[in-house]
Parts: sequence; C-alpha cells; structure tokens
Amino acid sequence: MDSLYVLEPGSSIRKDGDCLKVFKGGTVLDTIPATGLRQLTLAGRTSLSGPVLDFLIQHRVDTVFLTPGGRFRARLLLDEPGHVALRQQQYLRLADPGFRLELARRIVHGKLENQVRMLLRRGTQYDRKELRNVAVQIRALQAKLGNVDDVEQVRGIEGYAARLYYSVFGMLLRADGFSFTGRNRRPPRDPVNALLSFVYTLFTNEILNGILRVGLDPYLGALHEVAHGRPSLACDLVEEWRVFGERLVLTLINRRVVRPGDFVRQASDEGQGVRPVLMKPGVSRALIAAYYRQLEQSMNYPHTGQQTVLRWIMHGQCRRLAESLEPGGSPYQPFAVSR
Repeated sequence: MDSLYVLEPGSSIRKDGDCLKVFKGGTVLDTIPATGLRQLTLAGRTSLSGPVLDFLIQHRVDTVFLTPGGRFRARLLLDEPGHVALRQQQYLRLADPGFRLELARRIVHGKLENQVRMLLRRGTQYDRKELRNVAVQIRALQAKLGNVDDVEQVRGIEGYAARLYYSVFGMLLRADGFSFTGRNRRPPRDPVNALLSFVYTLFTNEILNGILRVGLDPYLGALHEVAHGRPSLACDLVEEWRVFGERLVLTLINRRVVRPGDFVRQASDEGQGVRPVLMKPGVSRALIAAYYRQLEQSMNYPHTGQQTVLRWIMHGQCRRLAESLEPGGSPYQPFAVSR
C-alpha cells in the first residue's frame, strides 16, 4: 500500500515492527505494512506516536493533515535537496509579467475547455439545452482570454466562468434528496459541496506530490497570488483536474453510492448561523476508494501518445510545467478530457 488515509476521529497510529497500527480506544482498527508507504493522510484529530513520526521522517513519507471535512490544514514538510537551479528558474520566469500572464491564460483556458466539454457531453446525454447554452457562454469567455493584459483580468474571467458553470451544476444531479444551488465552502453547507470540497483537496494533494517530486516550489504560482500557507502552484495546476473530481462526485451521487443520510449537520458556528455539513466516515472511505480507482484508470496521454494511468498523467503535467520554465521550453499545455 503506497497511500493510507486515517479518517476515524479520535484514533491514534503506533508502529509495531514493520507495520503501522491504527487504534481507537484500545482496539486495533487496521494494520498496514509500513514498507512502501509514500503518503499518509490524517483527517480530524489523529495522534501519532514518536516512533511513527521518526519513521515518517526517515522514510520521507508525505504526511498531510486535513480537517474532518477534508480541508487542508498542514503538511509534514521534508527538505528536498538538489532542486536549487530549477527553483531559481521558476522564480525568474514567474517574475516576468509577460510569462506569468501567458501561463495564467493557459491554465484558465484549459480549465474552461474541460468545463465546456463536460457540459456539452451531459447536455446531450440529458437533453438539457441549459447545459449547452452555458457551455457556449463559457466558450465565449475562453475566447476573451487572448485579449486581457494582466493576471487580475484572467482571474475575473475564471471567476465568471465558475459562476456560470456552478449555476447549472445542479442539473447534473440525478438522485433524489440532493440539490445544488451554488458553490459554498469553508465550511461547506450542503452534502454536494462537502463532497466537492473533499475531492478537490484529494486532487490538490496529488498535484502537490507531483510538484514536490519534480522539484518546483509549490508556493509560487502564476494564477493564484502568494498567500500564507497556500500552495499556489498546486492550486494553479489542479484547475485542469477539477472536472475529474466533479465527475467522481456525480457518479457517487447518481449511482446512489452515497445518500442524503450519509451526512451530518453541525451546530451553528459561533452563533453566526453557519451550519457546516460533514461526511460520515463511511462516505469518506467510499469517496477515497472511488478516487483511487479513478487514479488507476488508463487514458491516452497526448504528450506521449500512450495509454497511461491518470495519476502518472497528473505527475507528467507537473514535469511539463517544469520543462516550460526552462530557456526555450515549450509553452505549458493543460490536459483536456476526451470529447
């Protein structure tokens, strides 16, 4: 097993020989071979023993801490030597306003292309002209990207396209008991938004893994501004993959793998009237299992012309970005879902 998610609240992890054991209240919930572990993700309040922490550091296991709702909190950051030259090039290129603008344009163009393809396909499948109409509007916004002259305008186009896209996203839901009236987060206030937030976090973490393996600085991007604690480059590169997360959420809902009763609503947050919605652990496990199945699906990777599993395409895109930063490198090309 190369990845482990611990979702049970109040659990703890201890090392026992060549295995990691997950405990809760003195009961062993799971036993996992430690050999080969590449990533450990902890949701909610999970404690680690000293020997486990030593193991994670010595074996350079990427360790991610999430809130119970799947929002990123922190990461065990391990020093990666040998990437100074590449990062110097990253800082130089992204300090160039023209280069940064063009990269931001390409990132948003790729995201909008995938949104358009998604809506056109589902509009035909469900015979909903509203979906096709919004796809046409997003396509028109896509065409405007070539005329903007600063990154803030690119963000404006991306934000407007997102509002259009989410305005019809609820039409893609085909199961009773679920509805979607718009994107909300921090915290999510309905089951669909809870699922979207969690799956977006999963995809962002995978992109972040790819960025770190390539050797880039994940905190300096083109589209997203530098912000404390935010891996802006990962937020940039995950944009082209959001539609994959959305398809996964729709599949789980429309095939009734998850049901309205699989979510709990917490009390209002500090009297502000916000009642966040959380997934029960069973739903989180089902989502993660479906996510990993999706990562192992093969599809054509235009860069190589070969069938490649999705995870390695995602990592390959991180390498493509690194290559685009080199002098004379080809412009970055986001991955497009098949028509």
